[in-house]
Amino acid sequence: MSHKQEWDAIIVGAGAAGLFCAGVAGQRGLRVLLIDHAPKVAEKIRISGGGRCNFTNLQVSERNYLGANPRFAKSALTRFTPADFVALVQRYGIAFHEKHKGQLFCDRSADDIIQMLLTECDKGRVERWQPCSVRSVRALPVPHENGQTAHGSSCMRYEIDSDRGVQRCHSLVVATGGLPIAQIGASDWGLQLAKQFGIAVQATRPALVPLTFDAQAWAPFAALAGLSLPVRISTGSKKQAMQFDEDLLFTHRGLSGPAVLQISSYWQAGTPIRLNLLAGQDSSEAAQLEDALLQAKRQGSRKLIANTLAQWLPQRLADTWVAQGQALGHQWERPVVEASDNALRALAERLLRWDISPSGTEGYRKAEVMAGGVDTSALSSQSMECQQQPGLHFIGEVVDITGWLGGYNFQWAWSSAWACAQALEAQ
Repeated sequence: MSHKQEWDAIIVGAGAAGLFCAGVAGQRGLRVLLIDHAPKVAEKIRISGGGRCNFTNLQVSERNYLGANPRFAKSALTRFTPADFVALVQRYGIAFHEKHKGQLFCDRSADDIIQMLLTECDKGRVERWQPCSVRSVRALPVPHENGQTAHGSSCMRYEIDSDRGVQRCHSLVVATGGLPIAQIGASDWGLQLAKQFGIAVQATRPALVPLTFDAQAWAPFAALAGLSLPVRISTGSKKQAMQFDEDLLFTHRGLSGPAVLQISSYWQAGTPIRLNLLAGQDSSEAAQLEDALLQAKRQGSRKLIANTLAQWLPQRLADTWVAQGQALGHQWERPVVEASDNALRALAERLLRWDISPSGTEGYRKAEVMAGGVDTSALSSQSMECQQQPGLHFIGEVVDITGWLGGYNFQWAWSSAWACAQALEAQ
């Protein structure tokens, strides 16, 4: 059991945001305690990016984020940029590469990033308790002589009841992440704490998550599990439609891959998604599909439609695709010359505009991040401090800012953590 101590800041959550915030604050001269209930540090970093951690993206802007007010992220993102984090990575000699669309990955292992963050904490003489749970938090008003702090808000002190005794701090930083992947320690502790202090929380849901379909409706496509191809995917009404060009992956229960993970953050239950299965082709070639099929018919081609399609699609998908024709009122399982013009036009149209309605998602078990969280209207974009609860800060995924797939969520963790650390004060 530890004796009661006073800290400048206690940070709850030793993931990406918490570790980085602790290191920056400690190196600014603050007495920092970092607490996490999980036995292993930064497991979400460790498993990210296939074990190589897609730690940022070179193309970050607030347009790559969603939430009730995505523009909230702009302040932190512009004050601590991807270039700033890359400079830190380079100072540690960590080798990395750009994989796709600005995504930066470690050459060796995600553990390089974890060790870098732990070393930064050591440089700042951060005290780290792990595993250690926080059972309760109390706010204790501590007015100055004039009842105000230097930055104009009522002074508060926080007392936490932990596994290692009662601790007090002048600033409490919540960096507990989101709800995905409970098996590595995810919890709703941060959201419950926000509610304890009357701070609004936007409804939460799984994001960057595979989509599932009714088992009977998906049965014809289940055998395609493991097949991948580049597509264009979209959802939403015309004015608010979101669209991505990425790879699609068929699964036994539905669809996954980067394209689907991206669109899942914007998909609304009960609405369809639209797929262009030829988006990976040269645009002029894809546009000529209908003409090519009709031309083959005029030339009397005895080649099966599925085999003709195989020059645009994987053969397995082409075979499965034509087998769906009868349910749509068309006979596609035949030679091209025997198909009607309408049937060939319908085939081309559906490949370019396949509208399907998911029944749900794979949930937090498979989600990479959580959408929703602590309402940004309750926070300062400069300091991540609660406007009505001085000294209480929320950073990273627990906040209602969710990034696209591709390093954007890690960059939000670094940027929000840095902004918070700059605002913390030694007492």
